Amino acid sequence: MTYRAPISDILLALNHGAGLQAAVRAGHYGDFDVDIAAAVLEEAGKFAGDVLAPLNRVGDEHGIKLADNKVTTAPGWPDAYQRWAAAGWNAVSGPEAFGGQGLPLAINAACTEIWSASNIAFGLCPLLTLSAIEALDAHGSEELKKTYLQKLVSGEWTGTMQLTEPQAGSDVGALRTRAERAGDGTYRIKGSKIFITYGDHDMTDNIVHFVLARLPDAPAGTKGISLFLIPKFLVNADGSLGPRNDIYPSGIEHKLGMHASPTCTMTMGDQGGAIGYLIGEENKGMQCMFTMMNQARLGVGLEGVGIADRAYQQALAFAQERKQGRAVGKKGDGLDPIIVHPDVKRMLLQMRGMTAAARSICYATAVALDISARAKDPKVRADAAARGALLTPIAKAFSTDIGNEVAYLGVQIHGGMGFIEETGAAQHYRDARITSIYEGTNGIQSIDLVTRKLAANGGASVWTLLDELGGIVKQVEASNDPAFGTTGAKLRDALGSLERASKWLLERVASAPNDALAGATPYLRLFGSTLGGCMLAGEALAAKSHGEAGDPQRYVTVARFFAENITVQAGSLEKTVTDSADAVNGADAVLLG
Repeated sequence: MTYRAPISDILLALNHGAGLQAAVRAGHYGDFDVDIAAAVLEEAGKFAGDVLAPLNRVGDEHGIKLADNKVTTAPGWPDAYQRWAAAGWNAVSGPEAFGGQGLPLAINAACTEIWSASNIAFGLCPLLTLSAIEALDAHGSEELKKTYLQKLVSGEWTGTMQLTEPQAGSDVGALRTRAERAGDGTYRIKGSKIFITYGDHDMTDNIVHFVLARLPDAPAGTKGISLFLIPKFLVNADGSLGPRNDIYPSGIEHKLGMHASPTCTMTMGDQGGAIGYLIGEENKGMQCMFTMMNQARLGVGLEGVGIADRAYQQALAFAQERKQGRAVGKKGDGLDPIIVHPDVKRMLLQMRGMTAAARSICYATAVALDISARAKDPKVRADAAARGALLTPIAKAFSTDIGNEVAYLGVQIHGGMGFIEETGAAQHYRDARITSIYEGTNGIQSIDLVTRKLAANGGASVWTLLDELGGIVKQVEASNDPAFGTTGAKLRDALGSLERASKWLLERVASAPNDALAGATPYLRLFGSTLGGCMLAGEALAAKSHGEAGDPQRYVTVARFFAENITVQAGSLEKTVTDSADAVNGADAVLLG
């Protein structure tokens, strides 16, 4: 089926759920006109539907090929990328000084969802280029920026992020790739990296690799890691491409999904070492890399939203067309579409509600990051940075979990046909699976949330957010709208569970860290489902009062369903966080016995 970007849903989540409109009114976005968003997203939706979506199945079936140290992408891929870059889509949020449009990250976040929904394997390439732009702009020398940044911003060149080695996945400090000073200000890099997304391809004539490596005299662990820029082709003084650098794809992975996205083993040093340029300072590469990773984590969260929305759209269309059984109480001949059955309605509403909640959380993260970079008041910037840091692991983990769960339901709604590749439902399921693994597994996001983000400033960012969510609940209760059902009560109960669990974890992080870690993953789910439920309720209220998104009743229905079916699980999640640590910590008797 074709993909149609849900522009009304996106704009409601962006302007009201994520608070973009309020931030613009507060002056945090300068002279940015919020009405531009609709025009930009409409065009993004058209390009995605007309150009990228038709290539999704092609890429999955054809995959990529490696021969003679070169990767060839699927038919139509290079042309689509060139058209995409020429239309300016890579430059949406890029710095204006280097040819970017300077639009808010929040606008690009919505575009990222659209690219991911239409063709997730395609959208993964510019996602990493955006991260490379952020790292180079924040930490690179003026000379490197002059040489590389404009090409990356325009999309003429793409970027990669290279951390992982066979013995160093999540434990980045264990990496062995070596860097040696060359005496002329450059470095020679030797080693290999695995699982490198778009490590090589034929869509652009140069690729700019960002590689972590260790100098001979570097301290052990993550304190001794440096970040280097290594171009596929060296760049001459006049900006033209010079000789091939000593970095090559030596293998490609054969994966469960994302078949059209090249996942490469990259080898450096077969011809004396790849020429690299230091980003930032020696032995401080992790600080630079986290600039890339935080950007990429939000992007991966948006991948979860995108694949969820694509799976939902396809399942909805199938349920409206597929005839099986008859509606309860119906008389006469003929079968009914399966959408008349309550259980199918439940699954579809669950898909839509979870997708909408994840979308709003990701957009809110982007708005917070925007304000942290754009606001004039230092305190406003600091508070927004803390909000963005708090929301980032939730956006990544909750949204990619949702992507997996929604794709799973999509297969279920298709029934036996969902298990057959012809329908495409299985591809969404396969493609979604990696999102909860790469850019920091979701378990690592949960640990980050509990040990760093929750504990920051004694939990001040969490309490501030809970107060804001409490305000939404009060508005729902004050509306006296029977269409909300028990939404207000369910959300208020969930906020109580989240507050109690947060206080319990804050105490345990310091006194009994293993107890806190045992409950980290259910805590992130508790946080995401409570936050998402409140945001959906806020959006429903906005739809009723502003009338911007057509029939507001559909948003009230989604918010109610989410509160009464998803957020209502908060009490059980709270008990899992606070009561299950002994069982988890005592598991060695089973696992090692």
